[in-house]
Amino acid sequence: SLYNAILQLGGGSASFVSSEGLIITNHHVAFGALQRASTAENDYLTNGFLARNRVDEIQAPGYEARLLLEMKDVTKEILKAVNKLKNPTERDYAINENIAKMTESLEKEKEDIDARVAAMYNGKQYILFIYKVFKDIRIVYAPPGSIGKYGGDIDNWMWPRQTGDFSFLRVYVSPEGYGAEFNVDNVPYQPKVWLKVANDDLKNNDLTFIMGYPGATTRYRTSNSAAWNLNNNYPFSIQNFTEIIAIMDKLTENDPEGKIKVAGLRAGLANAQKNFQGKVDGMTNTNYVQKKLDFEVEFNKWVNSNPETKEKYGTILKDIKAQYAIINKTRERDDVLGILQGLAGTQLGIADMAYNIAKEMEKPKKERRPGFDESAIQRTIDALQYQYMSYYEPVDQAMLVRALKMVNNLPSGQRIEGLEYIFSNSNMTIEEFVDNAYAISKLNDPEYSETLFEITPDALEALNDPFIKIAERIYPLTEENRKIYESFAANVTELRKQYIDALYEWKGSNLYPDANSTMRLTAGPIKGYSPADAVWYKPFTTLKGVVQKNTGIEPFNAPAKLLELAVEKNYGNWVDPELNDVPVAFLHQCDITGGNSGSPVMNAKGELIGVAFDGNYEAMISDWQYDFELQRTISVDIRYVMFITEKFANAGFILNEMDIVR
Repeated sequence: SLYNAILQLGGGSASFVSSEGLIITNHHVAFGALQRASTAENDYLTNGFLARNRVDEIQAPGYEARLLLEMKDVTKEILKAVNKLKNPTERDYAINENIAKMTESLEKEKEDIDARVAAMYNGKQYILFIYKVFKDIRIVYAPPGSIGKYGGDIDNWMWPRQTGDFSFLRVYVSPEGYGAEFNVDNVPYQPKVWLKVANDDLKNNDLTFIMGYPGATTRYRTSNSAAWNLNNNYPFSIQNFTEIIAIMDKLTENDPEGKIKVAGLRAGLANAQKNFQGKVDGMTNTNYVQKKLDFEVEFNKWVNSNPETKEKYGTILKDIKAQYAIINKTRERDDVLGILQGLAGTQLGIADMAYNIAKEMEKPKKERRPGFDESAIQRTIDALQYQYMSYYEPVDQAMLVRALKMVNNLPSGQRIEGLEYIFSNSNMTIEEFVDNAYAISKLNDPEYSETLFEITPDALEALNDPFIKIAERIYPLTEENRKIYESFAANVTELRKQYIDALYEWKGSNLYPDANSTMRLTAGPIKGYSPADAVWYKPFTTLKGVVQKNTGIEPFNAPAKLLELAVEKNYGNWVDPELNDVPVAFLHQCDITGGNSGSPVMNAKGELIGVAFDGNYEAMISDWQYDFELQRTISVDIRYVMFITEKFANAGFILNEMDIVR
């Protein structure tokens, strides 16, 4: 079965393309590994990387891949004895406890097994997924950024697109076949199935399909959720990400090492910022919230049409609205508290994590949150090294200064009282406080930071570290908020499940579950689209378009060798007979979202024709609704992948390993 060739790789997807564990994914999925492995002297983000033999392949630090082994409906087991609980928060806690017990018992059997239970339809159904985990991933070939990120932020989410968004990596296992950590004795994994590259021409209206791991969609949410995101969440995040990106760009402008350090975070924020802006534009232009409200008017008419449905579903929409009213009371404060815990620098983030873990582990075992145990803490400790690979102190400091100023600007009634000691000190500005904190803290040392996860809250407080003090002071509010949002999540999830039950009953047809990082399939033809009156976008871009966009200035700085190949028409066997050029990317009518990045695109024979990497800007509200006319997937054509690998990189040996006929 083809699923044996499909991998979840970090936050993206990938697929096996040889019998020796070679996998293909997106350049932007491999970006974090390239960034962590880079230095100013060996800048793999800019220059790319190629291992001409196995011993030269380098580690992809922090990367893990998961291969699906088994899936099973465990709804009855998870909900056993839970349905008697009427309180949604208690019910949600019991469900998570059941899930933790089930997955922990399965994971104890083998070290390279990962068991996860995914909720479908907001908990109407629960599916157990069992994966084999690979922890030794190595980089084989990544093109230079001027190919892999050609067009940069300007072209991101846009069409026409000429980005060679691909990379090759390899999966290694122990000699016995276990998914072990990196070791020189490890050997390439030999998959049951690997994808073969298509030999046939690719043309308009050809069938395509994708298998991968889409992250999250919200297609059955009500107008309350849509309005909350349109009016609150998206605008706040857009401004927040824009300001942090500006800080990064300013402070790394003349510092190549710093630019590499923050590259991963910057790319992620820029991608999310444009995605959220697209959602705002899409929702606004299509009057999306009003359409939701109109739909709900019809829904209520049906609900009130007979006593039985009115009894079951009559207050659902009102009850969901009431839940949002609760979290809206302290929204400004909670938004800033989230920044303080997530985007206020590495040192504060680690201090907050260590203090929260210590406080949780201080509780009796039965009172801890499900999944909180020694093995989870060890995974956190093991991952610290990767956080420090992206640590650049000038940006770290500036992010904390910005976050504290946001805290200080909160209005009366929304203050974070635990931090007033910082702002009430008239002898020290926020900038001076931060300078002093970074001067005296030891949290810039990864080895020292690891020790913080092994001591009690009292011992942490006794260290008198300025970052731990902040974590200590905000902990009561963090706990208060956690309980509020746990209650909100439990209540609103139960209400959303009831809403889906109502939709089932009303529409009388099956609904597919929202994406939730589990394997999904989507299919559709290669097809262009019309984004505006009198405009038609063709479904293929070509090497000619790369040349036309080239300015020699990033992000349109195509490599000289690539331009030479184009001028000389040295296409090899990768020219499309109809286009009379090397195809670069194509549009097709598939339904993907974040997490699908790196997913293989296959033809009707199950042969590899491309790698999915993006969606079009006009359909950025696709997480909320699928638009048949507008939504398109953007994929890099496998012929461009082969062309770049063979002709540009002179890495024909990779094609040989893939059994490419040319």
